[in-house]
Amino acid sequence: MTHTDPRVTQTPQATPAGRRLPLLDVLRGVAILGTLMTNVWIFTGPGAEWGALESGMATGPVESTFGVLANGKFLSLLTILFGVGLAIQYDSAKRRGQPWPGRYRWRALFLFAEGTVHFVLVFAWDVLMGYAVTALLVAWLLTRSERAQRRVMWWAAGIHLALMGLLTVALAATGDGTDDGVSEDVVDLYAHGSYPAQIAFRLENALALRMEPVLTFFLLVFLFLLGVRLFRAGAFGADETGRRLRSRLLAWGIGLGLPLNAAAALAGPDLFLLARYGTAPLLALGYIGLVGAVVDRVRRPGPLMTGLTSVGRTALSGYVLQNALCVLISYGIGLGLAERLDGTGPWWVVALWATVCAVLMAGSTLWLRRFSTGPLESVQKWALRH
Repeated sequence: MTHTDPRVTQTPQATPAGRRLPLLDVLRGVAILGTLMTNVWIFTGPGAEWGALESGMATGPVESTFGVLANGKFLSLLTILFGVGLAIQYDSAKRRGQPWPGRYRWRALFLFAEGTVHFVLVFAWDVLMGYAVTALLVAWLLTRSERAQRRVMWWAAGIHLALMGLLTVALAATGDGTDDGVSEDVVDLYAHGSYPAQIAFRLENALALRMEPVLTFFLLVFLFLLGVRLFRAGAFGADETGRRLRSRLLAWGIGLGLPLNAAAALAGPDLFLLARYGTAPLLALGYIGLVGAVVDRVRRPGPLMTGLTSVGRTALSGYVLQNALCVLISYGIGLGLAERLDGTGPWWVVALWATVCAVLMAGSTLWLRRFSTGPLESVQKWALRH
């Protein structure tokens, strides 16, 4: 039985029913391409997906700059936006008089299945599985009162920060944050191993490779609910309320988040968890304000804005495609550039990121000229109708 608490506050309409908020599409596009700013170093590093666990991220000046700007920030932004999307679907169901969570449960379960396939066949650091599980809980929480949602949101934040603090102290005390290098067998697997062998490796080490969404579950809950609150407050609207809220996010998120993230990065690998999962969400809020300020000043969208909007409208397809492209370019099952260009410096990795971003923006723009949704989005809609 679906229960809707009568005390739930009616949410303000940031936009007329059924119409898109343009800023959300741009933000989704920025978040999708921004996550690649972090993941591209995983694909091109020794040992690829497993190497990120054994030795952490590379620490050269270019890599460190990318880390300060991107590591965990765009992941947090994407998570907030997923919460926004959940709030939009909840409001749509209410307007139509449909039960909630109702059929949304099937959508979340389908997303979990998509994430599982993505994890097994493409990329071990998939986020879709964690989002699906969190969405099921938050979808239920949306039927509860605003007070109950706030209580859960802040309790989740407190538990997450306490957990990250304890883990940081434990890692510093045991010295596990040091770089011991990546085993030669794993390096060889991604440089020369077969595709079935790589799949088998992911399955054999699924527990370790799926630990991130487990450790950050409370962070996901907090960010989902934060996205809901920001949407209901009108933070993504094109009116004066939206601009005022985004100005606050810009001032606090950049003004406080950027120095905190820089300090955490300069502190070294011992504060990796706090940097990626503690200070990063604050800078992500700043990015919402920054992107919003830019969008507010654009009178005629150019190729960049159009491309970001198109990627945002095909976010699921873009996320999977960018990872698949990096696999084929970096691993030995494809071009094997990670091994061939090893030791040549970081700029080819930056060029790879920029090239994949350009391909996604151009490809999604061309795709949407003929189709209304991305390919994976279309598959999802078709499957949920049957």
